[in-house]
Amino acid sequence: MGIVKISDELHEEIRKASSAMVRSINSQAEFWIKIGMLAETNPTLTYSEILREQLQLAAVEINQPIPLSKRNHG
Repeated sequence: MGIVKISDELHEEIRKASSAMVRSINSQAEFWIKIGMLAETNPTLTYSEILREQLQLAAVEINQPIPLSKRNHG
């Protein structure tokens, strides 16, 4: 494991995103790095397509998304 130097501003954005996504700061940074690498090496795929592919590779069952109007916001 290495140490990556990033700006204080980027670290703060990672911290905020990690809180919203219920990930550790390191996990959020690793997620963004992985998605960025996948996006650069697969420029024709959308973010959603990249996530769907990664979920399929992890054998996560993907069901049809629930329309926003039918989601429980409680």
